[in-house]
Amino acid sequence: MASLVASLFIFSLLRLGDALSVDYYAETCPQAEAAVMEAVKRATANDNTVPAALLRMHFHDCFVRGCDASVLLNSKGNNTAEKDGPPNISLHAFYVIDNAKKAVEKLCPGVVSCADILALAARDAVALSGGPKWEVPKGRKDGRVSKASESTQLPAPTLDFSQLKQIFSQRGLSTKDLVALTGGHTLGFAHCSSFQNRIHNFDATHDVDPSMNSDFAARLRKVCPAHNKVKNAGSAMDSTTTVFDNAYYKLLIQGKGLFSSDEALLTHPKTKQLASKFAASQEEFFEAFVKSMIRMGSIQGGQEVRKDCRVVNQ
Repeated sequence: MASLVASLFIFSLLRLGDALSVDYYAETCPQAEAAVMEAVKRATANDNTVPAALLRMHFHDCFVRGCDASVLLNSKGNNTAEKDGPPNISLHAFYVIDNAKKAVEKLCPGVVSCADILALAARDAVALSGGPKWEVPKGRKDGRVSKASESTQLPAPTLDFSQLKQIFSQRGLSTKDLVALTGGHTLGFAHCSSFQNRIHNFDATHDVDPSMNSDFAARLRKVCPAHNKVKNAGSAMDSTTTVFDNAYYKLLIQGKGLFSSDEALLTHPKTKQLASKFAASQEEFFEAFVKSMIRMGSIQGGQEVRKDCRVVNQ
């Protein structure tokens, strides 16, 4: 019964996605997309970690309560918000969304939701990094609830395939979506804590995960010793950390994926086949990534259009 209720809940979220349209603001705010792109472009010119941050922010938003910009809300009073939950502590570049919102509000006050601005900014982040560009369906609403405790619903880097599959399927996303969206790891940086489990005390018989390339593991162990005290120590997610490409999959199939959740893609025949396909063809990866981003971006749960992305309307 519980699984049926969960399925119906997710289905109701997906149904809300039916209202989305690429032309949603064509009459009410035709310049919105250009304003968001300008804000992302300006921020990226000053800080090349911004695209990875925006893409991750959108993922983290959509996986908790749908794509409702709940990840942008500040903690207030006794409520600790999503952004202050453990998996979200390292999120950054919220100011880019604030700047985009201010620019859009000048053009058309009270029209464009923060959830849509975040979805557009994630698309622009990918495009500006050399990845695909696509039409983003719009019409999301902003949520009024944000709880740090719910951030535990996010897929952790230590999960295995069956755990990942369950989290994705609960949100109406397929195994192919799982593999394609994980390709977002082509951008960005990971702290030691997120892959420490693979390079120290892996299990009773191995100090290092035996599925990891030994030279790669040795390099990681130098950067991240067992009792690492360097707060910002870690590793780039792939060899072209600011370029959106298929290098992530090429490294993954060589045993050079960082997370347990990356390696998990090689433990199931279907996901392993897809990872190999995306490693061989960047075009196939881009096509699948766009479809999966649109599907993920259609999970909704908001009710309003916030005036300020960090605070619910009074």
